[in-house]
Amino acid sequence: MRDVKACRVCRSPLPRAGRGRPPAYCSRACQAKAYRRRKNPPVPTPAASRRPGRRRQIAEALWRIAAERGLDAASMREIAAEARVSLRVVQYHFDGKHELLLAALAMLNADNERRARARMATVDVDDPRELLRAILDEFLPVDEQRLLALRVFAAYFARSLVDPELAAVFLHDGQPLEELVATVLTDFGGIPDPRREADLLVSGITGLGMDVVHGRRTLAEVRATIAYHLDRLGGTGKVPGAEAPGTAVV
Repeated sequence: MRDVKACRVCRSPLPRAGRGRPPAYCSRACQAKAYRRRKNPPVPTPAASRRPGRRRQIAEALWRIAAERGLDAASMREIAAEARVSLRVVQYHFDGKHELLLAALAMLNADNERRARARMATVDVDDPRELLRAILDEFLPVDEQRLLALRVFAAYFARSLVDPELAAVFLHDGQPLEELVATVLTDFGGIPDPRREADLLVSGITGLGMDVVHGRRTLAEVRATIAYHLDRLGGTGKVPGAEAPGTAVV
């Protein structure tokens, strides 16, 4: 049997083994903790008993690195340094970098959804134009939080191109945003195919949002473009100034 180099519980270094069976724990306290874990395993996941606040602290450090330097720069050591914790703490809360990447992405998605729901609560849902405008605003860097999220998602997208396992999580099959936008567009009336229009709007706003991040367009210019298309879709769907319906170029 090979020597155990670190305590199985706290990961502290263990003294070199002499004769007999090598130690697995640094102290009786760690040995007792390991016994309790075997008797009462955490439910439902191995991370359930870990501190949510510390996990979020580490995830936020990953977000900052991804937004500033990309995911390739986010090594476990860099993340630990950014989070101002030891590498051992990061390894305790996440069983490897891939788990950390997925957990941080899930946290960011949940955070964005919570904030979006809070903002949507202030919108007049009986006005489909204002509701749709508010939905599309969620994909623009209108504040520091949404700017950070856009940069992090861009880093994840780039990584997903070369990481099939990450792509399977990041690029899911469903299209809930397009379905939501199509539902709102149905309330406009007079739109022959709301789902096709939704595909165009979502793809367009995603690209325009990244243009703002890169400085190619201003937020005011993008909002003017959104207003233009909402005017086009309202009522008959005719573009203002066009000679006949269906002649517009989007």
